[in-house]
Amino acid sequence: MSDDSGAARYRWLVLTVFVLSTAINILDRATLAALALPLKQEFGLNNEQYGWITAAFNLTYTVGAPFAGMLIDRFGLNLVISLAVGLWSVAGIATGFTRGLGSLVGCRAILGLAESPGIPAAGKAIHKYLLPGERALGNGVNQAAVSLGQIIAPLLATWIALHYGWRHAFIVTGVLGLAWIPVWHWAARRVPAVEAPKQQAGAGAAMLRDRRLWIFMAANALSMMGYYLWFNWTPLYLESAHGLTLKQAIWYVWIPPVFAAVGGFAGGWLSLRFIVRGVPAPAARFRVCLAASIICLATTAIPWAPSPAWTSAGISLSILAVAAFSVNMYTLPLDVFGAAPAGFAISALVSSYGLISVLLGLTVGRIIDHQGYTPVIEAIAFTPLLACAVLWFTRSTR
Repeated sequence: MSDDSGAARYRWLVLTVFVLSTAINILDRATLAALALPLKQEFGLNNEQYGWITAAFNLTYTVGAPFAGMLIDRFGLNLVISLAVGLWSVAGIATGFTRGLGSLVGCRAILGLAESPGIPAAGKAIHKYLLPGERALGNGVNQAAVSLGQIIAPLLATWIALHYGWRHAFIVTGVLGLAWIPVWHWAARRVPAVEAPKQQAGAGAAMLRDRRLWIFMAANALSMMGYYLWFNWTPLYLESAHGLTLKQAIWYVWIPPVFAAVGGFAGGWLSLRFIVRGVPAPAARFRVCLAASIICLATTAIPWAPSPAWTSAGISLSILAVAAFSVNMYTLPLDVFGAAPAGFAISALVSSYGLISVLLGLTVGRIIDHQGYTPVIEAIAFTPLLACAVLWFTRSTR
């Protein structure tokens, strides 16, 4: 299909409609972090128990992601994402009716399983509708959708919680997901794919024998530790470090996701510039990842920030770097493995993030309860650089 055709002019439009599902995915997920304080108070939870709730989500997210990727590759993007959005919306609505720690953990576990196709489906859509050089930029658009969900979640959830109670926030975000499904099917019928690969039975399973996949998974797990921390703990950290109330924290927690969107676009745009200049795609992705990991070292200063504004600025710089790293990390499998197993390739990275999040969920809360946030923040400042070391010494991007 010619990139000058009428249909091609709408490729980015249809991708934008698709990544709204990512925004809703993150909105459903981030509402818990935004309302962690009133939930902890109502159910009498400590930080360790809150960590269990995040671990329940990430455990089923980890287990479900590889199967989700294979289902997308086997049965197609539209069917799987529609079923997934429907299920995660119902799980989100059910969270508004929980009565204790057990039911809350159960709803989050179902939500994690249902949301596991989200990022692999976005990777499949990016490969399906965008040209090869545009794909990191497409991941930048998807990162913007992630950031949009993170921006809206504290604003919308806090407003609803203050006026109608925290339970209504989960119900509203779930309904938004159900409304997206018909909108996507309307858009998808109007734009043909740039690349519609033949399905290859067993392609995903064959990839498990490729050492590069495991290296990408290890690097991704290391690079995403900071993302786990800021995604799940930013409101609680601001409330703890500076004694803010839920209403006061809302003035600061929406700012880091804005910088995450900037980082996603900047990371995608920069790797595209390198590719235009003749740098091979995997090497271009690595250059951006390395630059982002160096910027991320500034995270070490966050525990000494003198005010909520400076803390928010430090978190913003940290998550900007993580986002720039992430959009290129999630594009590497598309560069290396091609179209047919794209869903499975991305799902493998999703699983690696889910697994490290489970481990962090089971340990971070305990560390915070006993030693505070500082050891955790200092550690995650260096993990993206370790991820670059894994990629460099295994020569996986050369």
